[in-house]
Amino acid sequence: MLDPVNTRKWFDDLAVGSFNGGVLEVICPDQAAGDFLKDNCLNNFTRAAGQITGHLVSVKFVPRSQNNGSSAQSLKINGIKLHPDYTFDTFVVGPGNRLAHASCVAVCNSPGTTYNPLFLYGSVGLGKTHLLHAICAETKKNISDARIQFLSCEEFVNRFIGAIEQGTVHEFQNTYRNVDLMVIDDVQFLSEREHSQEEFFHTFNALYNNRKQIVLSADCAPSDLASLEERLVSRFKWGLVARIDQPTFETRIAILKKKAAMRGFEIPDDVVEYIAKAVTSNIRELEGALTTIYAISKSTGREVSLDLAAEALGKHNEITQRQINITDIIGAVTDFFNVRLTDLQSKKRSQSIALPRQMCMYLARSLTRHSLEEIGGHLGGRDHTTVMHACAKIAELEKTDEQIHAQLEELTRRIKK
Repeated sequence: MLDPVNTRKWFDDLAVGSFNGGVLEVICPDQAAGDFLKDNCLNNFTRAAGQITGHLVSVKFVPRSQNNGSSAQSLKINGIKLHPDYTFDTFVVGPGNRLAHASCVAVCNSPGTTYNPLFLYGSVGLGKTHLLHAICAETKKNISDARIQFLSCEEFVNRFIGAIEQGTVHEFQNTYRNVDLMVIDDVQFLSEREHSQEEFFHTFNALYNNRKQIVLSADCAPSDLASLEERLVSRFKWGLVARIDQPTFETRIAILKKKAAMRGFEIPDDVVEYIAKAVTSNIRELEGALTTIYAISKSTGREVSLDLAAEALGKHNEITQRQINITDIIGAVTDFFNVRLTDLQSKKRSQSIALPRQMCMYLARSLTRHSLEEIGGHLGGRDHTTVMHACAKIAELEKTDEQIHAQLEELTRRIKK
């Protein structure tokens, strides 16, 4: 909550301007308002912007009279706003992502002829989304009239279902089969959606036969996509399959320096190395740690030091422990029960598979903010009623079965550690 000194009636007239290069412009009524905001409210706005965006953000107050609309605006592709920071220039290349980066650049230079389709896969927070945005932005830059479709697989499925319900399947097909570049994120969402797989199969063929570029991403390799038709899996392997691994220590240092420089944030080398050693999981966690350090430094007026970094990472770890990802849950369950992800995503109903699958759903519902549909999508494309049933069943077993109760406690401990 803002302190009374940081509230004014004219706050209702503030508006968001451009968001480019990590700088968020806030449009204010006049220069006097801008000076007041800069002197009294900058820390509050910076902290709020960082919490909302999940990125290290600088805030600039611009009087409305000076806002002539010339500020750079984010490029939109079919309603999706491309992130202005997600370009090839800002992508840090290392041993774990060199092939993926090079293949994405090659695709933009000769779409439809080199590496078609291009299939990127890797765990969460390793840069897949960054590369997908960069492909769209670079292709649009190279070919201004390029027809691009960029959407998640879940959105593709939902739009297809809507087209069936509204009797507009023909229009749907015209929309997605007549483009120059098709980019689909999280293609694993197609699992166990037979009708959607059929439509995607024909869309894929139409684009490929017309030498149009197809780019796909997933959290696992094509051969590990459960409940997906073999003919689709085979086509995903036609071009290039590029894996993205966790960044090395040297790459993490380069990423931190790049992120800090983009925000005009000066950070000593010893602090950079400290963060790179402490945060090893993924790029998103690195940026989150940097955001926390930046926010504490700005709000307290303290210089960035090893002591401040240690304090900030302690708070950052408390936050990230609460922000558990469903992939963490799936990993813990597969290790604990010695089952494979493909088994959990399959149609197998044996007790040795069904129980771990239901526990995944229950824990995901309890420990994350994912919707029922999202949880089902990660576990073989199951619908929300299946997830609800699984959650209710495990909740009941936890009360009556001591072994289940103990297993859930152990799984929760492993997930949160």
